[in-house]
Amino acid sequence: MQVLWMVASAFLFASMGVFVKLASAFFTTPEIVFYRGLIGIAVLWWLARQQGVGLGTRHPWRHAWRSTLGVTAMGCWFYAVAHMPLATGMTFSYTSSLWMAAFLAVGALWTWRPGYTGTRRSVHLPLLGTIVLGFVGVVLLLQPSLAVRAQGAAALVGSVSGLLSAMAYMQVSALARAGEPEARTVFYFCVACCVGGGALMLPQGLSPWPGVQAAAYLLPMGLLAAGGQLCMTRAYTCARTPRATLVAANLQYTGLIFASAYSLWWFNDQINALGWLGMALVAISGIAASALRGRSAAPVPAAASSSK
Repeated sequence: MQVLWMVASAFLFASMGVFVKLASAFFTTPEIVFYRGLIGIAVLWWLARQQGVGLGTRHPWRHAWRSTLGVTAMGCWFYAVAHMPLATGMTFSYTSSLWMAAFLAVGALWTWRPGYTGTRRSVHLPLLGTIVLGFVGVVLLLQPSLAVRAQGAAALVGSVSGLLSAMAYMQVSALARAGEPEARTVFYFCVACCVGGGALMLPQGLSPWPGVQAAAYLLPMGLLAAGGQLCMTRAYTCARTPRATLVAANLQYTGLIFASAYSLWWFNDQINALGWLGMALVAISGIAASALRGRSAAPVPAAASSSK
């Protein structure tokens, strides 16, 4: 059953990307982040009440740091989606698995430096190869985008989103180990979206309100994000073995299939062969990195995707 929940989650997140791109024609990225958070607060407040989860926390500074990383990552990702082909922009959010594997590999390599007196950790060569392959895919994604001046900045900003997302996911894991329920963690993330987005959008002024189109784009965006999060949570809840958890984690990459379909059929995006090859390498290496990382570290919990 976790397979269906994760595929549903990937579809909802890809659909959310569609409305982010549509809304970007009328609103700035900080405004979209703000409205995404505002809708999320309402949904998560209702969910917390249904689950009997209190919103008070004993870890405010951990939430603040996690939310700062997550909101910045999401803002970078939204900017990339707004200014690039949807499928290409969405791919950057899936590089977080590569960055997390890279963190693990760098940590192991650090123990082999001259003068280190502690226990040396083994260096997993297949994992290193997977990381290199994945970042080759990122370079291929950047190449055609950098050739187009309007997309060059968006490509660089999008690549930063994957790095920051990986850092945010590690903080989510720390909060989960500290006993924080997911509804509370995501609620504070949504609050941070409002605070961060609002702080950036007010100095430059609000965009003209486009009328009913605003509700047509912003409301589905927020609801799809919440639905994707809930489906992902359900997928991990149903996965009761490490193997099932790994299968669920890797199925999130089906979102690239949905995003590619939207990109081609809805927006008529033009992606050259290098772009498609880069997307394939990122997906394949991300799945492989998750599998290899899972042999030596626990999988990232469901809340990890809350930066979406």
